[in-house]
Amino acid sequence: MKDYFYLIPIALGIGLTALAAFMWSLKNGQYDDLEGAAERILHDETDRPSEHP
Repeated sequence: MKDYFYLIPIALGIGLTALAAFMWSLKNGQYDDLEGAAERILHDETDRPSEHP
């Protein structure tokens, strides 16, 4: 029973940290263009090597 007094605050802290990281990623636009990344692999224009040595 005494272990719960340590485990519950640790679990809440980890959960709040994960929620804060998720909210930060939403704020910074990490999920704005979900289709673009999936379609970008289909285009050959980006597969060319750089022409600058």
